[in-house]
Amino acid sequence: MPRRDDLSKPRGKSGGPSRDPDRFARTAEAMARYLGTGRYLAIQTILVVIWIALNLVAARLRWDPYPFILLNLAFSTQAAYAAPMILLAQNRQADRDRVEIERDRDTNARQLAEAEFLAREIAALRISIERKADREDLLDAAREITLAVDRLHDQVGPDPGREPELRAGLHPPGPRGGLHEPHAGGPGEGRGETED
Repeated sequence: MPRRDDLSKPRGKSGGPSRDPDRFARTAEAMARYLGTGRYLAIQTILVVIWIALNLVAARLRWDPYPFILLNLAFSTQAAYAAPMILLAQNRQADRDRVEIERDRDTNARQLAEAEFLAREIAALRISIERKADREDLLDAAREITLAVDRLHDQVGPDPGREPELRAGLHPPGPRGGLHEPHAGGPGEGRGETED
């Protein structure tokens, strides 16, 4: 079975010790974070008190007599290393914050684009719903067609081919094709039955 290449790692010498360039930065950041805790301050205070007490009281164990030059040197060395570690931790945190801000900016841009798209879609739907014909529009159109047909009928006049029917008093053909006789009650009160 052929070995797959791991494309996430560059090709190079294999088998040798691998060095992580970010490992020191992570260690320094962890130490800087620990230096800012109350636990570290409590431990350091206890050690300083014990150091001073032993050098003042125990004459045989006195390794750093007053004015405690060795203790001052230890504090100076600690401060010399603590300041760069704190700065390194702050730089790494600033890098993380910058990446997070970029990610938030991209997310906000996507959300804004989606909101604008939805607003345009809703506006288009509202416009299409407003343009849709409702019952009143259809009734108005039917009234206009009826009036237009009546005016056209008044302008054209009666059909010459239907003169004999009108003289005989018969109405136009019904739905089944037969002629209707006029009803005795008047022109608007009903029609007669269809002749066969």
